[in-house]
Amino acid sequence: MAHPKMYEDEDRHLAMLRELCLAFPEARERVSHGRPNFYARVTFAYYGGSVKNPEPGGPMTPYDHAVLFRPSVEDRPALEQDPRTFVPAYLGSHGWLGLDLDAAPVDRQEVAELVDASYREVSGPRLVRLLDEAGSPADR
Repeated sequence: MAHPKMYEDEDRHLAMLRELCLAFPEARERVSHGRPNFYARVTFAYYGGSVKNPEPGGPMTPYDHAVLFRPSVEDRPALEQDPRTFVPAYLGSHGWLGLDLDAAPVDRQEVAELVDASYREVSGPRLVRLLDEAGSPADR
């Protein structure tokens, strides 16, 4: 059974994230578990997520307008202090964080830098070299 679609095609946050992510070397988009994700060798950003309820069996808290990313080890402590960030269900145990795009006005540059760091964390040396040669979308 396929997962239900959990986003709107005309979502302005998704449009911004799509434009940023697809500018990275070899980046593609696919829908997995009902949500868009962006990958080159592996996934480097997801759109939308949720947080598990601390009560066993309780409902998940959705973050439908969020970017999920893998931060650098150096940036993680500061990001964890930001009230807009959350530890997403399932991916959080693998080092991922989420940024709630509804929590405050969106800073496109900040999102670009988070996605850049995530791409660098997961993509491997060949793709990072291509990114450095082409110039990061976060620098445009």
